[in-house]
Amino acid sequence: MEASAGLVAGSHNRNELVVIRREGEPGPKPLQQLSGQICQICGDDVGLTVDGELFVACNECAFPICRTCYEYERREGNQVCPQCKTRFKRLKGCARVAGDEEEDGVDDLENEFNFVGRNREDGQYIAESMLQGHMSYGRGDSEFPQVFHTMPMVPLLTNGQMVDDIPPEQHALVPSFMGGGGKRIHPLPFSDLNLPVQPRSMDPSKDLAAYGYGSVAWKERMENWKQKQEKLHPSRNENGGKDWDNDGDGPDLPLMDEARQPLSRKLPISSSQINPYRMIIIIRLVIVGFFFHYRVTHPVPDAYALWLISVICEIWFAVSWILDQFPKWLPIERETYLDRLSLRYEKEGQPSQLAPIDIFVSTVDPMKEPPLVTANTVLSILAVDYPVDKVSCYVSDDGAAMLTFEALSETSEFAKKWVPFCKKFNIEPRAPEWYFQQKIDYLKDKVLPSFVKERRAMKREYEEFKVRINALVAKAQKVPEEGWTMQDGTPWPGNNIRDHPGMIQVFLGQSGGHDMDGNELPRLVYVSREKRPGFTHHKKAGAMNALVRVSAVLTNAPYLLNLDCDHYFNNSKAIREAMCFMMDPLVGKRVCYVQFPQRFDGIDRHDRYANRNIVFFDINMKGLDGIQGPIYVGTGCVFRRQALYGFDVPKVKKPPTRTCNCLPKWCCCCCCCSGRTKKKKNVKTKHEKNVKNLRRLDNGAPVFALEGIEEGIEGVESEKSTNMTGKLEKKFGQSPVFVASTLLENGGTLKNASPASLLKEAIHVISCGYEDKSDWGKEVGWIYGSVTEDILTGFKMHCHGWRSIYCIPSRPAFKGSAPLNLSDRLHQVLRWALGSVEIFLSRHCPLWYGYGGGLKWLERFSYINATVYPFTSIPLLAYCSLPAVCLLTGKFITPELNNVASLWFISLFISIFATSILEMRWSGIGMADWWRNEQFWVIGGVSSHLFAVFQGLLKVLAGIDTNFTVTSKAGDDEDFSELYTFKWTTLLIPPTTLLVINMIGVVAGVSNAINNGYESWGPLFGRLFFAFWVIVHLYPFLKGLVGRQNRTPTIIIVWSILLASIFSLLWVRIDPFLPKSDGPVLEECGLDCN
Repeated sequence: MEASAGLVAGSHNRNELVVIRREGEPGPKPLQQLSGQICQICGDDVGLTVDGELFVACNECAFPICRTCYEYERREGNQVCPQCKTRFKRLKGCARVAGDEEEDGVDDLENEFNFVGRNREDGQYIAESMLQGHMSYGRGDSEFPQVFHTMPMVPLLTNGQMVDDIPPEQHALVPSFMGGGGKRIHPLPFSDLNLPVQPRSMDPSKDLAAYGYGSVAWKERMENWKQKQEKLHPSRNENGGKDWDNDGDGPDLPLMDEARQPLSRKLPISSSQINPYRMIIIIRLVIVGFFFHYRVTHPVPDAYALWLISVICEIWFAVSWILDQFPKWLPIERETYLDRLSLRYEKEGQPSQLAPIDIFVSTVDPMKEPPLVTANTVLSILAVDYPVDKVSCYVSDDGAAMLTFEALSETSEFAKKWVPFCKKFNIEPRAPEWYFQQKIDYLKDKVLPSFVKERRAMKREYEEFKVRINALVAKAQKVPEEGWTMQDGTPWPGNNIRDHPGMIQVFLGQSGGHDMDGNELPRLVYVSREKRPGFTHHKKAGAMNALVRVSAVLTNAPYLLNLDCDHYFNNSKAIREAMCFMMDPLVGKRVCYVQFPQRFDGIDRHDRYANRNIVFFDINMKGLDGIQGPIYVGTGCVFRRQALYGFDVPKVKKPPTRTCNCLPKWCCCCCCCSGRTKKKKNVKTKHEKNVKNLRRLDNGAPVFALEGIEEGIEGVESEKSTNMTGKLEKKFGQSPVFVASTLLENGGTLKNASPASLLKEAIHVISCGYEDKSDWGKEVGWIYGSVTEDILTGFKMHCHGWRSIYCIPSRPAFKGSAPLNLSDRLHQVLRWALGSVEIFLSRHCPLWYGYGGGLKWLERFSYINATVYPFTSIPLLAYCSLPAVCLLTGKFITPELNNVASLWFISLFISIFATSILEMRWSGIGMADWWRNEQFWVIGGVSSHLFAVFQGLLKVLAGIDTNFTVTSKAGDDEDFSELYTFKWTTLLIPPTTLLVINMIGVVAGVSNAINNGYESWGPLFGRLFFAFWVIVHLYPFLKGLVGRQNRTPTIIIVWSILLASIFSLLWVRIDPFLPKSDGPVLEECGLDCN
């Protein structure tokens, strides 16, 4: 049928399309028979009418019902269609029943009053068939095939125009069986789904009543439909108190079938869990207010300094609690639908429509980051469950180590055996080291008889691979005097790690990238950016920006995933999980990145140093996801490339404003005048429009060649084109190829360029001077200025109006390794805290940066908390010292409490515990994880955070960069031996001092109470509770200093020292062999008592 055939009308659950022809066109053609159509109630053929046309019982939905069931339903049933519940109308040749109206156009007097029924057996059979049809209706489609290829060759409506040249699956009007198999929301009205849907011309006697075309009812229906659509679409972008994030993933739109439904949805926390939590937060806030009113109005005269210090510390703690608590006001969870993603973008018999992705792996020193760990990460990437032509892996070697290069070469060869094994048997995880270490039944769910044999062979292959990698590591321990040389005798270009050219090696890509079975492998590219003396290279952030530019030149995927070298794919479908958000047409356009939680292997069961960070990843991040999205944590994050380029979030189209014609003339004049004024402001130059159009280019649009960018763009004056090109090069650097790639919103590379020319351009974009006089590190890419570039980069994106998504799959997406011993853990926390201090002292501080943009105020609270938390170490250190001072001096920070004051103190403690318990309830974390987090908050606060504040102040204000050295002692070769490795560092001094002085204070306080009698025990309990609070929080630190599993338990050592000290002091204090010197003085009175 041609495009000029007429208007096509219908709905998603109709089995026919009505063509309304225009004037002057031939009359309506008879409905073509759908041979083989089956009644959905009894299973017989539908049959024909008395005029020879296909029998259609219901003009509303055309539900297939035969004449016998139709007449029985009208005579004995409820007289409505089983599908749309519309009352059956009397058709020609059928008898009139009670309730039929006078119908013009049905001239059938001989049958109008024919009430002769059929025999009881037929009626009973039809009733049973109808019952069976009703019960089975809508339950699924198990008896129908799941994949359909037949599309109706009908030009359909798209945006109000008839078009023939668009793919059928993109039409606005699609039958419900299109789009693949799977469970359907709406039942299929056909039993034979291989038959195409045939259009028919409009029959005025049937269709005008149903569609009302050309009548007043038609206009009313159209107006109602428009109002419903306006309510559905704009309301998704209005707050209304329900959808804080404006991402349009609120209530589901009425969609046609499963392939066209949303790819993800929100799962709000149940009201029975979240409402009590919010109530207790408000109650706690009120109690805190009354508590501070009492504390400020009741000073302690004899201990004024202690009282003042304690009040200042408590006020700071309250502000920190508010900054941390209120971003958790709207926690949510999310659910993805991977089957819908496949239905929509991976249709059988067609190329996959999933978006390409570039994956970045960063490494620096192979001696600190073992090559075997990096190899496992790369192998898990190459074996990921995603179309191989859509995946490219870039490994950044910022140390220019030949060891990394050789290890990656070995990895690419082993991948040709490992990848087909993973995909053949669908194993998880796909990092061989962790797969073969699993202590589970590896035969579970495996049905292929060859699995055991091939697994043993693959394990042997991997062990040989490990031996080769270990040999490379052993060889690299001693560097030759003349430097490393490659196999052909050429000196290794990176022998001088501070002065070497840029290096790129494509291991798997254009040629040779096939596995042992002949299947294509994902691309694998080695990159080492150029380094020269006198240039600032910006550490990891600079390396990531180099990867962004190299990947844009070579592959230019619209999405990026960055991983640390020790974070492997634990879930091979992790990319699909992210694409459920990125490629969702309702949500994805406003999403800058999808952050996955960090999970770790090799941590001891007790997790004494809170390495898993469960509270942050399972409470704080879920709360942020309900506002504007989680912060970026440095790894396990899928980015939208356009967001990294510093572009603003796409604007939401506002609905057209409604105007009325009843306004007075003077009002119209004012409107006209104001319209003229606004028009001047809104006039866009051709240059601005052209830049906007360039950014909207996709793969199908013409891509500018290098000379096209230089010479100008068609339709724009040469001078303006040169000006536009200059602005883009000032922002992105002097690479026409890279600048052209930034204009492609959906990715894609230059189709005219050869691989050699692209590699040459790739070398250019990783040169050490490329970023000079550009916006790299300022507005584009990873942002410079802090060692925690991750927080700063995510913050800039949120300021541009983007939102982020927090995705927690049932199987963790990625897993990595965490520092086990105390010193390494403290140094990790020190680096994070130092980065936060640098951000706080920079122009990007959330306290004053980003106003007027798209950052929401609760999201700003979270970023302020993420930058000021190191400063909490100063009041925390002072507060933890107060118990010892109070015990040694006999004074306290509060006056003697009355009943009202005791009530406020007790209420405050109860509200603190209630808040924590309710948090654990809705988040699902355990008490042990919560308590470990509380303990390490104190340990890190009085050590790493404190040093980070002073180091940050020295670095930013005085330009002095200080480092703390770590001295290591070897551990045993047993499980978790590194946990007990002792490494002395300066960070251990403050917490050790606090432990010692609080223990001395406890001994002194108890001794003094014993010496002074029972009346001194009452005040002592408050001071002892305060001191024990500090000691209990520092207990994991103490265990890290002296604790071992195969030695005397730490608690026994602690209590032995404590009790020995107490008894020693008591013996000195109450020495029975010496007379008391402070007793009453006895003098002889001189009287003779006898």
